Amino acid sequence: MNVRTALLQGTELLKEGDILAPRLTAEVLLAHAMRREREWFFGHPEEELPEVAWIHYGRYLHERLQGKPTQYITHRQEFYGREFRVTTDVLIPRPETEHVVEAALARLRPNDMVVDVGCGSGAIAITLALERASRVLATPGPVFATDVSLPALSVAAENAKRLHARVGLVACDLLSAFPDTSIDLVVSNPPYIALRDADSLQREVRGWEPPLALFGGEDGLDVCRRLVENAGRVLRPAGGLILEVAYNATEAMQRMLADWANVEVHCDLAGLPRVVTAERLR
Repeated sequence: MNVRTALLQGTELLKEGDILAPRLTAEVLLAHAMRREREWFFGHPEEELPEVAWIHYGRYLHERLQGKPTQYITHRQEFYGREFRVTTDVLIPRPETEHVVEAALARLRPNDMVVDVGCGSGAIAITLALERASRVLATPGPVFATDVSLPALSVAAENAKRLHARVGLVACDLLSAFPDTSIDLVVSNPPYIALRDADSLQREVRGWEPPLALFGGEDGLDVCRRLVENAGRVLRPAGGLILEVAYNATEAMQRMLADWANVEVHCDLAGLPRVVTAERLR
């Protein structure tokens, strides 16, 4: 079987299985099976598939038809222009979370100490460390990343090493490992989906992404409440807090941050409330 036929057959199977973007998905899966970049196919449609590539391709198609996200099959996801390794131990980084990075970069000073809480793949912390290093002449302050999941920290460590990012990884619950008034900026994409909404999630999310990183209690705000309390303890006066939140949780977050200063809500490119920023009172 050649590349053209494999892509046609894979696209048809995925289309029949109601998979979004079936042609693109087939190309990504075949590229992964053949250890090639997608662009290579355009110049080699008649290339014969090695038997091992055909076997892998068939398995990848089957997994995708069962609902497994493409990113968990290829173990690859782009975030802020860099490729991150992902496994089922971590959330798949999404473009919306890049707004957290943008908000953080807009307020960071060179020597600020930053902590990414619930880091998962390390996408936020690693991106901040690399972007700071490329944008400032002075030695940038330290970046730490925490998670309660040791498998998630292992993925983050692998990404940090491969991308040459200096990030300190800490196994702890939220910010429990840090002393009072020791941090300048806390950032996080915490679990914020309400348990009552679990059945409404796409099967790719509900069936594959780690529940620990998805759900924030019955109303989705349990972790956010604890995180705001933790941040109030560890942040220095005028230190910043930047959180990704559910689109329908911004009013609740503003009430939660009533004793904070400069509370602002930032929308994503679709116009949905996505990020809340605040400063600890002096």
